[in-house]
Amino acid sequence: MARRERSWLPSIRLLLCGLTLVVVASLSILATRFLDLDHDPRQLRWTQEEQRVPPLTPAQDLSDVPPSSTSDNIWSSKLADYYYGCNKPSSNYSAPPYATNGFLLIQASGGLNQQRIGITDAVVVARILNATLVVPSLDHTSFWKDNSNFSDIFDIDWFIATLAQDVRIVKELPTRLKNPISLRVPRKSTPHYYQKSVLPTLVRKNAVRLTKFDYRLANNLSTDLQKLRCRVNYDALQFTGPIEGMGRTLVQRMKSMSGGRFIALHLRYEPDMLAFSGCYYGGGDREVRELASIRKRWKNLRVRSPERERRNGKCPLTPMEVGLMLRALGFSNETYLYVASGDIYGGESTLAPLRALFPHFFTKESLASDKEMEQFSRYSSRMAAIDYIVCNQSDVFVTNNNGNMARILAGHRRYAGHKRTIRPNAKKLGSFFGLRQEMGWEQFAAKLRSLQKGFMGDPMERSSRRDIFENPRVCICDKTHEVEERGEWMGDEEDELFNIDEVLLEHEPDE
Repeated sequence: MARRERSWLPSIRLLLCGLTLVVVASLSILATRFLDLDHDPRQLRWTQEEQRVPPLTPAQDLSDVPPSSTSDNIWSSKLADYYYGCNKPSSNYSAPPYATNGFLLIQASGGLNQQRIGITDAVVVARILNATLVVPSLDHTSFWKDNSNFSDIFDIDWFIATLAQDVRIVKELPTRLKNPISLRVPRKSTPHYYQKSVLPTLVRKNAVRLTKFDYRLANNLSTDLQKLRCRVNYDALQFTGPIEGMGRTLVQRMKSMSGGRFIALHLRYEPDMLAFSGCYYGGGDREVRELASIRKRWKNLRVRSPERERRNGKCPLTPMEVGLMLRALGFSNETYLYVASGDIYGGESTLAPLRALFPHFFTKESLASDKEMEQFSRYSSRMAAIDYIVCNQSDVFVTNNNGNMARILAGHRRYAGHKRTIRPNAKKLGSFFGLRQEMGWEQFAAKLRSLQKGFMGDPMERSSRRDIFENPRVCICDKTHEVEERGEWMGDEEDELFNIDEVLLEHEPDE
């Protein structure tokens, strides 16, 4: 018996050695993967789940998409003519007194549209405090690296004159007040907070500077203060003559080439946007590594499941998916498309399917010469202002995100008579595009049109958002009285993309 047992020992040893090699090899592979992804085991789950609800990739076939013709009713809503912007104050609203409680200075941070929000709220805070507002300064140290001043972007004299019946505004702080005290107020502070915590210091010191002024005023205010926000945002903040002139020139060129109508698409598909989203966009292991590297910028960023993020509508559509959505909605391949964007992740290869679906594809750089753009091209805020003008004046505006530019433009276009503004029903479309190859074009297009009901910018669409910049309800009237969102709701539950700009801001230190 002992001899028989000894005869099995070599076989057992050989089996154990084999199993050990398999385990070591497996651990080596896993360790390599962890090393590639910043030693974070959570990133491994990222790659395991990413293939479950994959987005459409440029390699997929577009041959079954018919040229089609664009229907006239897709360009505007039948009800839009009944609505208009209204921001007149109530009979109880009075002009500011000659004597104020002191001087208020603010520094608006972020990019152009975040600064626009800060400037608007600064005027309202000055009204709340009965303060003289010094023309706001702009942040020169942010990610955008733009050293433009207020007067380089906005018409400063128009700004002061337009708001003369609301607040007193001066261009500079009097020289006798060289060193105003600096304060940082919490985000989304109420009028009561300003009156209790800021006003006593303002009266005592005669000048207060509010630093890092972004989202520092509550969204819900009295009707008169909300209408003041509208007067600032839509009337007082006009771009300088050169910026306005360049924007209108590009609008005219688009209309001239297209025969009168064009779409503007805010395609925010930059690397930082994609990295922060935690989503997967079909680029394989290279994309996973590149976006993981970018995410190092945010130390406390939670690693998300890309499958769950896409299913919950948190992922922006790819350029190809945006193109397919527009074609399915009824815009033909003869439609002229203006694209406002930064550096697209993946470059021209990423944009190729969108160009194939809409050959009449233009940007500000392709519409204007280098010489025409020379005075703007070194300044990100001035370039963004030109895009803002073209997008606002377009016949249809399409947004692929819920950042500040998209929100403010959506509100501006609602205020201007509910001009057609399309946003993807991201929660439904995110999963639906994965079924693209399982149905013919007609079935696909019909289903997509059904999913997009309630997301086309019609006046009576459901919106649970009460953000005054995106949905200025109190400043929108019909032909007889202010709108109270009466009538039947259109659309599904609110499926918003996250506000990338505000969420990014929340991950920065608030000192």
